[in-house]
Amino acid sequence: MAHTVALVDDDRNILTSVSIALEAEGFEVRTYTDGAEALRGLTQRLPDLAVLDIKMPRMDGMELLRNLRQTSQIPVIFLTSKDDEMDEVMGLRMGADDYIKKPFSQRLLVERIRALLRREALRGDGAAVADPGQIITRGPLLLDGARHACFWNDQPLDLTVTEFLLVKALAQRPGHVKNRDQLMDAAYGEHVYVDDRTIDSHIKRLRKKFKAIDADFSQIETLYGVGYRYKE
Repeated sequence: MAHTVALVDDDRNILTSVSIALEAEGFEVRTYTDGAEALRGLTQRLPDLAVLDIKMPRMDGMELLRNLRQTSQIPVIFLTSKDDEMDEVMGLRMGADDYIKKPFSQRLLVERIRALLRREALRGDGAAVADPGQIITRGPLLLDGARHACFWNDQPLDLTVTEFLLVKALAQRPGHVKNRDQLMDAAYGEHVYVDDRTIDSHIKRLRKKFKAIDADFSQIETLYGVGYRYKE
């Protein structure tokens, strides 16, 4: 069955050209020209992934993402203009999985979409039998890869695929430092490039989620100029 991608942008030229490119790759595409229209459509029938422009009339991409994240953790890619660095950071902190700057390569967008959908498959079937080989426990932390489930002190955390993979990469070897390139590979694969700021924003959001459960959470340590590690 073809994956469904929702494309939300007020630029009809982008909607048309990107839709053609995605359909040629076997995706089913649903297009929307503003955030309010998209929210209605996505609420009625959730896609497998959404690509959102940030600057749109009626409801911008930030507000649309905020509404989506209340009920869904579907992968989301932001389209940003060249100089919207603050929008990129804010979008990642709010729960976007990736961003691409305009003007962008359609081939790059297709590869980013495929990478996110591959990682989304790691969520697995919620009814699957637990595989002990996919369970990691580190003190109060429990990660279940088969169910894409994360618990801290027996309380569940709702993580995006990217966030889950970052926690897993760090927790697999407590005390060992992971530089940003290694974390990029763990979360995005070796053939998709993101910059350092993307990883930093994901880590900040992860810490915020853990601290919402445990104000004293400090397991993810920053080694400035080097990377991150999970405290032993």
